[in-house]
Amino acid sequence: MAAPLIRIEGVSKRFGDFAAVDEVSLEIGEGEFFALLGPSGCGKTTLLRMLAGLEVPTEGRIVIDGKDMTNVPPNKRPVNMVFQSYAVFPHMTVAQNIAYGLRIDGVPEKERQARMYDALGLVKLEGLEHRKPDQLSGGQRQRVALARALVKRPRVLLLDEPLSALDAKLREAMRSELAIIQEKVGVTFVMVTHDQDEALAMATRCGVMHRGRLQQVATPSDLYEYPANRFVADFIGSVNMFEGKLAVDDPGQALIRIDGLGSTIWVDHGVTGATDSTVWAALRPEKIELFHRDPDAAPPALATGTPQGANLLAGTVRHLSYLGSETVYEIDVGGDRIVKVLRSNVRRYEERGFDYDQPVWLTWSPRSPAVLLS
Repeated sequence: MAAPLIRIEGVSKRFGDFAAVDEVSLEIGEGEFFALLGPSGCGKTTLLRMLAGLEVPTEGRIVIDGKDMTNVPPNKRPVNMVFQSYAVFPHMTVAQNIAYGLRIDGVPEKERQARMYDALGLVKLEGLEHRKPDQLSGGQRQRVALARALVKRPRVLLLDEPLSALDAKLREAMRSELAIIQEKVGVTFVMVTHDQDEALAMATRCGVMHRGRLQQVATPSDLYEYPANRFVADFIGSVNMFEGKLAVDDPGQALIRIDGLGSTIWVDHGVTGATDSTVWAALRPEKIELFHRDPDAAPPALATGTPQGANLLAGTVRHLSYLGSETVYEIDVGGDRIVKVLRSNVRRYEERGFDYDQPVWLTWSPRSPAVLLS
């Protein structure tokens, strides 16, 4: 990470007895695209509003570019904000909307016009400068709000659910647009979203929040592959969670016994937990392999060194959801337990398929499960 541009130091925000943000400490580097991610009510928007100066922390301090901004008003901070509702002025043209902040700051007209056209080009709205907001699509209005924020050249741009008002197709297109714009301008972006796909697709790092506290800060791939706890594992993507007891824990392997599963889970790394302690194995649906369970055929071969009865489950297909490029299977493995398996449809017409009520084997690599202590 680059040198921290933003330092959030032990920040809390309480409303009466309720702690919306609870002792959060975080550093965000210069030029980062950072996403604050979490469910509704987790405190992410309150934290963003404290960065903007729209809320004052109950405790702790906020430092931006080496200066304590904790009690500095919003208009004196080197930040700008793009709101969920865009908040563009309906009576102004695109050009007037973008240049509004510069006019308020007393920037000379010639410079104002030059910077406005630069921002217009950055968000690909050339030729639309004379239109009013009601003559634009939702995506174009979002671009106007973005250009209006960037034209002032802030050190930090704050984005509050910036794509939530767009339809699914446009939202997907705007993800890459936003990431490209951020890379071009080099401004530090801090975005709040509850959409995990949005955060993973755009951000260089993410902070996952729950009940006012930061649960984990990591790159998108590390959040997905190495969640810090059950909440993060369950919140980021789809996951099969198995609660069990740690039977073996050596530096190079661990074995987890799952009650009622008819199998154990073996991983090729240590867990550093106490033997017989409760742990959770998080297994992503796409990391499970599915095989036909024919009466006269042997079970599928497993990884070399796999202990007897580990990483192999017998089940029955109870439901399947065809999603175009992939299919999600819900497999009944007994004991009222359903395991989700995701299979690519790339070779769908070249392989023997799976159908309802079909007996199957489930297997997975010892590298696949993430083992969690809390």
